[in-house]
Amino acid sequence: MFVKNLFGANAFVTVDGMTARPDTPRSRRERPAKPALTREGIVVAAVAILRTEGLEKVTMRRLAQQLDTGPASLYAYVRNTAELHAAVLDELLGTIGPAPAERSWRARLESVLTAYTAMLFEHPGLARSALTARPGGPHHLNLIETLLALLAEGGVPSRQAAWGVDLLLQHATATAAEHTGDEAPRTTGTPWPAPCTARPSSPIRTPPRSPATCWPVRPRPVCPGRSGP
Repeated sequence: MFVKNLFGANAFVTVDGMTARPDTPRSRRERPAKPALTREGIVVAAVAILRTEGLEKVTMRRLAQQLDTGPASLYAYVRNTAELHAAVLDELLGTIGPAPAERSWRARLESVLTAYTAMLFEHPGLARSALTARPGGPHHLNLIETLLALLAEGGVPSRQAAWGVDLLLQHATATAAEHTGDEAPRTTGTPWPAPCTARPSSPIRTPPRSPATCWPVRPRPVCPGRSGP
């Protein structure tokens, strides 16, 4: 037996003593479950925000909105925004491909460093952040190992090679940060200038046993009262 009652704008139906409202909200248990949070998924989402909105938008709050969760949930995977930016940098370092094996060690070294700088040129905010970021992820370590192996192939002693890798990466990072400024990324298909041609007016000096002739080295300042460096 069906009994229908109307109370103003609300209606309910009685079926064998049971009442069911047509506007009953859907149970949350019936909704599709959200994917579990992982550090890898967080970094991928952060890279997506970087590509579309810029590094300044890669924040815990914006990332939580993207992942449909609360900002506090993200701190179980990344300690702070600085660590998040470092993880984003490490992820993008994975896009740097290996240099052609048939080329000389010097040419391959220049190729890897140019690819690294070009990647930073594509993301101006990341280039400035990379001056202080400490990635420490697998892609960053792979880049370090690649550069050390190339310098070793060129006969550079291991101690000098370690300092050389640090110097080369700092110079490449500073070059990208200096020339990007507040500029927007260039459109796809328009290459950024190579680091060695970005400032043709800069003095270029190749020190003895320099691992790459392409990289400009600023001469040491001359102290007052002295005629030379």
